[in-house]
Amino acid sequence: MRTLFIDADACPVTREAITVARAHGLAVVLVGNGTQNFDRYTRRNGVEAVTVGIGRDSADFAIVEMLKPDDVVVTQDIGLAAMVLGRDARAISVRGRVFSKATIDIEMEVRHAEQRHRRSGGRTGGPAPFEDEDREHFSDSLERLLREGR
Repeated sequence: MRTLFIDADACPVTREAITVARAHGLAVVLVGNGTQNFDRYTRRNGVEAVTVGIGRDSADFAIVEMLKPDDVVVTQDIGLAAMVLGRDARAISVRGRVFSKATIDIEMEVRHAEQRHRRSGGRTGGPAPFEDEDREHFSDSLERLLREGR
């Protein structure tokens, strides 16, 4: 059985991800630090919560450890998406963009260049505000990804 992992720290589409995953019969695992309130989600059948320490990337490494090929991960983190793709699993952003092995290397390079720029005092624009359209696009993209399989 495939599993949908949710990088749950500050994930704005947890409820939508659970709904779509359950419709496809996938197990759902929420992974986040101890500051998260998973009770509102874990009361539902088939939703497991894994609490990790508050250390940087703790949730990412916990997800990668549990991951099997063909699993799906919801994340905003390009670094985690790269690790997921390296394990022959799938990754989708909270805005519904499906990460691809063909483009992940360049995305990592851009992320690194932006980090270097910020460390040297430069500014980069943050993400656009999260809108209802983003939520709908995510649900539609996840639905398509699960329907198509690999």
